[in-house]
Amino acid sequence: MRFSSDARDRGFDLPGIRALPPTRPFAWLRAGWQDLRYNPLPSLAYGLLFALGGDLILLAALDHPHLLTVAVTGFFLLAPLLAAGLYELSRAHAEGRRPLFIDSLRIFRRHGESLALFGLLLGLAALIWERFSAIAFALLTGGGAIDGSVLLTDIVLHGEHGLFVATWFALGGLLAAFVFCLSVVSVPMLLDRDCDIATAMLTSLRATLANPLPLLLWASLIVTLTLAGFATLLFGLVLILPILGHASWHAYRELVE
Repeated sequence: MRFSSDARDRGFDLPGIRALPPTRPFAWLRAGWQDLRYNPLPSLAYGLLFALGGDLILLAALDHPHLLTVAVTGFFLLAPLLAAGLYELSRAHAEGRRPLFIDSLRIFRRHGESLALFGLLLGLAALIWERFSAIAFALLTGGGAIDGSVLLTDIVLHGEHGLFVATWFALGGLLAAFVFCLSVVSVPMLLDRDCDIATAMLTSLRATLANPLPLLLWASLIVTLTLAGFATLLFGLVLILPILGHASWHAYRELVE
């Protein structure tokens, strides 16, 4: 089924969008696991890099609550771009190839300009969120020094600052949902087809509008599994992130004709 749009009449060459069953994301996860099993070493290498890099960032931001929270939420904003190498590994699997880790990095050279521009857009979203969080935490503490452990204890154990936490999560959720709608198939499409960023993001938005239930489930699975990885000091992400990255490639291939 194609999602109707008059964008073609305005000069965009947009692909058709398939309407999928609500439970289809579970099939994407299974396909992602198969891709990982087919060529495990480069996939796990990406997962290890993400985990080690994330641990270093969290350690550096531990005494600065707004940076700590931005590091966690910013990860969700930038993840579609960070997983580009995993998309390339999945595409190679579909073609019967088993590239090395270094081979998958060539995707950044071949599509460097489009990936860099898309990365700038995601980085701008992350920067806006960081500035908002900095101002919000400054207002919460009256502009004084912030003790991260004390603040987290007050929020988690004592249930203080409930309105602040609810507002922060609501606004962060809206930003994350907006980025998700624009990026759910954008990066795989930029790597797979000769298209510009506007076409990729518009296709991603149309895919979301045509498949609200499966993509809502997909977003929930991404958040749940990623938070489970964070709960293991990020080392669970060594396995989780490659599966999610490969699965995102299969999501793109099924959603976009």
